[in-house]
Amino acid sequence: MKAIVKRAIKDEKGAALALALVLLVVGGLILTPLLGLMSTGLLAGQAYERHTDRLYAADAGVEDAIWKIQTHNLKFGTNNWSEPWHLTANGKNVTIVVYREDLDPYCGEEFMYRILSTAASDDGGGTAAIGTPTTIDAYLAVSAMNLSYMLDYAIISNSTIEIQPNNFVDGDVWLPDGSQLSDPKEAINGTVDDSSTVGLTWPNAEDVSSYYWDQVNDLEPSTDDQIDIPEDTGENAPFIIPRLSSVPSGGKLTVNGDGWIGLGGTIYVKGNLLLKAQPQINIDLNGKTIFAEGWINIPPGVTLSGSGCIIAVGDVTFKPNMATEEDDFVLVMSVTGMTTLLPNGTFTGCVAGSEVVQLQPGDPNDPFTVQWIDPEEAELNFPGLNETNPDDLLITGLRIESWEINPE
Repeated sequence: MKAIVKRAIKDEKGAALALALVLLVVGGLILTPLLGLMSTGLLAGQAYERHTDRLYAADAGVEDAIWKIQTHNLKFGTNNWSEPWHLTANGKNVTIVVYREDLDPYCGEEFMYRILSTAASDDGGGTAAIGTPTTIDAYLAVSAMNLSYMLDYAIISNSTIEIQPNNFVDGDVWLPDGSQLSDPKEAINGTVDDSSTVGLTWPNAEDVSSYYWDQVNDLEPSTDDQIDIPEDTGENAPFIIPRLSSVPSGGKLTVNGDGWIGLGGTIYVKGNLLLKAQPQINIDLNGKTIFAEGWINIPPGVTLSGSGCIIAVGDVTFKPNMATEEDDFVLVMSVTGMTTLLPNGTFTGCVAGSEVVQLQPGDPNDPFTVQWIDPEEAELNFPGLNETNPDDLLITGLRIESWEINPE
């Protein structure tokens, strides 16, 4: 009997079958939900992949809007919303629209832009989640170039002001703290401010050049070294110099002759500029700007009238006869160099120079006066002054205030 029992225990035939049956039953129980889980995982992976594609596409729309804002390629309606535009990125259709808040940048505020960029799949997808569009809601702070604060002063310098004998200043002056100013009590009828009382930022040449270059860069540059004033010009029939982009081949543009000139637009010279009177040039600034990347020399023999700006990156020598009216405002400015002033007659406006503003010795019998008036009435072509269209301002800074994903 014992022998039979031991043989039965040692004989394991059929055990593998039992184990296989157990595994088959367990596998059958878990296979269906496992396949369902894998299917759900695949669909979820596709959904996340498509959502990521939409997210990247919507972000590309935000970048495109920033570029359009920076380059003034957007048109805003009376409600401050732009017209929507479309692009395709990552196979997704993207719709972008921009809202510009109605702020006043002339008081030091920034423009704020709201960018809505919505990306949608161009396929139906297998689930509602896959077909849901993705919207990025971003706010962009934009600072623009505004130099109108410079025109609050009769003289402004980033270094030194030299007021030599027989010169007077009727207005406020500004220069950095610790800089040199000669005889302020005797020569200046106004307040002397410095960086410790009024903080100002001196503009750089690149920004100022860009501001005026944008006004002429659509023109074919002239390579002429000289502009000759035609004969028989007069006060009522001046020779009009139109909006001009000049790259003189000799590095210097000379306005030469005898007669009357009127400015018809911005004059931009990639070089130096000399007004050479033979014997007399009468020039009406007409609210326009003469800008040179080099120096500007306006010697005696030139008579100046009207409001306008004369700006050079380099030195400015300014010694014309002044025939401006009481409400005319003239800005004479060197962005990086020295401004030397000795005109005949009263100068009304602002004199600015980075290194030095120098009023050369005047006539004891007829002292020279720099007189400041409010420039608001003068239609000057100067950054931040009388610019009612924000798109005319040169953008100098961009900052993303917020960036949020708003799925719809």
